[in-house]
Amino acid sequence: MAGTLLAPPSGVPLEKLVQVAMERGYTAQGEMFSVADMGKLAQEALGCQVEHLCGGLGGPNRARVLQHLVSGHPLLIPYDEDFNHEPCQRKGHKAHWAVSAGVLLGVQAVPSPGYAEDPELPGLFHPAPSTLHQPPSLPEDGSPGAVYLLSKQGKSWHYQLWDYDQVRDSNLQLTDFSPSRATDGRAYVVPAGGVQAGLCGQALLLTPQDFSR
Repeated sequence: MAGTLLAPPSGVPLEKLVQVAMERGYTAQGEMFSVADMGKLAQEALGCQVEHLCGGLGGPNRARVLQHLVSGHPLLIPYDEDFNHEPCQRKGHKAHWAVSAGVLLGVQAVPSPGYAEDPELPGLFHPAPSTLHQPPSLPEDGSPGAVYLLSKQGKSWHYQLWDYDQVRDSNLQLTDFSPSRATDGRAYVVPAGGVQAGLCGQALLLTPQDFSR
């Protein structure tokens, strides 16, 4: 999904990604419990630039993540997936990956010029394509319900809007390997230090190879 956003409209076939990951020893069943390995896979298979974010999605990383999404680039996030694909907190037992392709910001006033109101949803404004526009001011940290990530998990048919704080909290509590996976008789690639070392509080910022920061 991230590949399609980086190099539309083709992307990279899932089969190729899995093949490269298996050849490099990153995965055995398609699982990916290492953000570092996922970053190396993205660089090699998607030909993109990768920034490995550590320390969670809060604090100083929050502005970095939001500016990245406002610029139109995808974010890869490990999190615990609830039954409806939204973030939950299961200590890593339901760890999955999601891609965020955009952000919805609740702001006091719409910056102008360069923004157009949605014809179907009053009060919703989009950056006008091919028009110079001032980046919106980011809502203050701690303002509940003001930031939503436009995100999608691989098994979901649709993008969803996830509250930023819920995503942050889910990403920050990935500590344990699923007991059901540990006893299913299959082999999995888990990094030294386990799920906590491989996933907890980490994410990937992806940008096209020719993009200059």
